[in-house]
Amino acid sequence: MPKLKLEDLQKIKEKVRRETVLREGAGKAKITVHMGTCGIAAGARKIMSVILEEIEKRDVKDIIVTTSGCAGLCSREPMITVELLGKAPVKYVDLTEDKMRRIFEEHVLNGKIVKEYMLAIGSERVD
Repeated sequence: MPKLKLEDLQKIKEKVRRETVLREGAGKAKITVHMGTCGIAAGARKIMSVILEEIEKRDVKDIIVTTSGCAGLCSREPMITVELLGKAPVKYVDLTEDKMRRIFEEHVLNGKIVKEYMLAIGSERVD
């Protein structure tokens, strides 16, 4: 599998941004891949590749994929956060490509949290 380049991610980001905006209600889900140095070293690029492959394979138009830096739990990387419209965010940890495919199918597409891969539900932000 070829490695993703920054330009590839930018193209995908712009395509998704044009098609959907989660906060405006047009997007079904937002997936944030935590890609700090620790996440990348642990395999976050592979996780990102799986997400993008699943979106393309299924021709899904209403999912936003974004990245962030370290979530502060380096030992639990690779990590993602899944946000479904109107639901609390869910953090998944210790991911593999197979785990990511299952999360995509069950949680992102069908709304069922995969509890055995989950770290937490909810946001650590203070609004």
